[in-house]
Amino acid sequence: MLNYIWIGLILVGLFVAVGNDIVDEVQNPYRNGQPFVGVIQVTKTPSGVRQSWEGDLVVAPDYFNSFYGAQRTQEAIRQPVTVSVSADGAASLTMHISDASPSWWRQMAKSAGSKDRLLGNVLEFSVSEDRSSGRVQVVLESIRFVKLKSVTQASLDYAALAVNIALGLIGIMALWLGVMKVAEEAGLLQVLTRMLTPLTKRLFPDVPPNHPAVGAIIMNIAANMLGLSNAATPLGLKAMEELNKLNPKVGTATNAMITFLAINTGGLILLPATAIAVRAAAGSSNPGIIIGTSIVGAGCATIAGIVASKLLQRLPKYKKAMEV
Repeated sequence: MLNYIWIGLILVGLFVAVGNDIVDEVQNPYRNGQPFVGVIQVTKTPSGVRQSWEGDLVVAPDYFNSFYGAQRTQEAIRQPVTVSVSADGAASLTMHISDASPSWWRQMAKSAGSKDRLLGNVLEFSVSEDRSSGRVQVVLESIRFVKLKSVTQASLDYAALAVNIALGLIGIMALWLGVMKVAEEAGLLQVLTRMLTPLTKRLFPDVPPNHPAVGAIIMNIAANMLGLSNAATPLGLKAMEELNKLNPKVGTATNAMITFLAINTGGLILLPATAIAVRAAAGSSNPGIIIGTSIVGAGCATIAGIVASKLLQRLPKYKKAMEV
């Protein structure tokens, strides 16, 4: 069922992207093929055989807004550009896009495939006698299929991200599953299980006290409480795998699975080590100040999740679902 949902979301995204791109083709908001006129304040004149003029393209905000059909800026634009003239007289313009550039041009550069430049074909370029300024008429490169490109690029980016996450988890899973196996062989899990049997028996009454799932649950909760989210992931997967072995109805989550998921979602924690490390790396003057609020917030969320799980599993509707 989840696969169908993902396919549906992908198709909806593609249809919306194509629809927006069709509207853009009709309305032409990027003014493809239309000449743009501006004045260049020259900062560097050509030297030698190289015909390359550098300077700032100065555009009045009223002209910019009227050209693109909306109020996109209220200040005069000074955009660094380079005009290159070839031996046969053909000229081209390169806009050097930065954070100071108008957001509309930044978006166009990104859609064109390069975040730091926007190209154009110069139709007319004339320089004043003192060579301090010039008038340029340019047609910027065509911008098309913006939304479809964005959807495609996002798909590739997140596919690469998924692979990186999966590869990164391999080492972590191998390490902590090995630690769990060592603890099991050394008898540590049995000791922890016996110590926490009164608690686990109340939380997971359907799970036998000596079942391997109990040890994985305990290790997972301990890792989460110490803020070791990466370490908790393989242990949580192991716990779910063991709980599924006790599942009388494959495809339907058991009460123990739901309770365990509620505990994980609540994020019960004593030392948010990962969050503290991130705050310290960001330059926080007191990265550990979140400890108290993290304990209270996560504790309340965990208690609420457990209570909701225990109350809902007593309802006849959910009992019947498990029996069918």
